Amino acid sequence: MTQVLAGLPLVRAWRNLAFLLALPITLVAASGQQQQSNTQVMQVPGGKIEVSLPDEPMALSAADLLGWVKNSAGAVATYYGRFPVDYLILRIRAGSGSRVGHGVTYATHGGLILITVGREATTEALDDDWVLPHEMIHLAFPSMADEHHWIEEGLSTYVEPVARAQAGQLPVADVWKQFIRLMPQGEPGAGDAGLDHTPTWGRTYWGGAMFCLIADVKIREHTQNRKGLRDALRAILDQGGTISADWDIEKALAIGDKATGTSVLQELYHQMRDKPSPVDLDQLWDKLGVHPTDAGIVFNDHAAGAAIRRAITNPSQKRGAL
Repeated sequence: MTQVLAGLPLVRAWRNLAFLLALPITLVAASGQQQQSNTQVMQVPGGKIEVSLPDEPMALSAADLLGWVKNSAGAVATYYGRFPVDYLILRIRAGSGSRVGHGVTYATHGGLILITVGREATTEALDDDWVLPHEMIHLAFPSMADEHHWIEEGLSTYVEPVARAQAGQLPVADVWKQFIRLMPQGEPGAGDAGLDHTPTWGRTYWGGAMFCLIADVKIREHTQNRKGLRDALRAILDQGGTISADWDIEKALAIGDKATGTSVLQELYHQMRDKPSPVDLDQLWDKLGVHPTDAGIVFNDHAAGAAIRRAITNPSQKRGAL
């Protein structure tokens, strides 16, 4: 999550100031004596994570917190084929309450995440958490100009539940339930312009997520379900498109399109960047065979896009053709 104030992204200089936070943490005890923070280095697929654990008492153990980090990194690595950066500095800070709190990601030293966990948080709260994988996904896409902040947040908003479902950490039905409930917040409102010109919360996070979902579906339609958005994003990452790289959006989308053999990302961007471009989400859910009921989500496996829906979120790594 990039800092937001009154619906507008703060100047990106905030990331440049984060070097202060990346210095080794020392805590000053009441006696004035300094003590080093509790830091461990964890190996993950494709990289390492330097984890600084809270020094103050918490309901969660160190093993609980390290397991949560490992699971979050595992979901992201499953989606991208590897962890996005070689070395991540992750600072876990104790906060009030019983949930995972605020998280923010910086490009400092190749990747720095600060995240707060409530002192009374339980393992159930960690199992339900979306914040840490959301922040880790930010590592896997280049930094954009402020008017393209929606693609940074939209990707994390869309990929996070999909990655957790593919890793077997989130029920598939929960992904689509969330999309059906929350994605309408990304629709343009009265007076809204395109995604590049409407930096409100809903358009930034869920408008960006809607762009990603439509792109995923269209890529799969154009490739007979052999490729999807994941292939485009992996290619961008493989070309050095991490949070440490400042890229133009057109460069990133062109690399993604080349990887899928389509022009979906660039065409969709040109369609949605300057104009409101509302989406008929109900029609999309019908095509994918996703129907909300009082008892939960019901899937129609005979729907025209049912194979695409399964390919997007099912845990199996084998992706069938249409």
